[in-house]
Amino acid sequence: MLWVVRRIPPGRVATYGEIAALAGRPRAARAVGNVMRGCRRPDVPCHRVIAAGGRLGGYGGSEALKRSLLVAEGVVVSGGRVRELERVGWKPRG
Repeated sequence: MLWVVRRIPPGRVATYGEIAALAGRPRAARAVGNVMRGCRRPDVPCHRVIAAGGRLGGYGGSEALKRSLLVAEGVVVSGGRVRELERVGWKPRG
């Protein structure tokens, strides 16, 4: 599933459930969250993976860091949620 997360471009986000489905495990959203929580690889942009409905979800214990990384990429975050999800939601081609 890390290969899927690596494909999310800057300024875009995908949900745990979307990552699970793209990785061929549509019922494994919780597992994606667990992997993202523990992932410390600099080549995997874990901060771009969010919870359903645009909620930020965790980020290794620092929601503030996740928020700042997303905002730095131009993603609007307000009240613990990504705004304009339809605009910044990542939909891979092919």
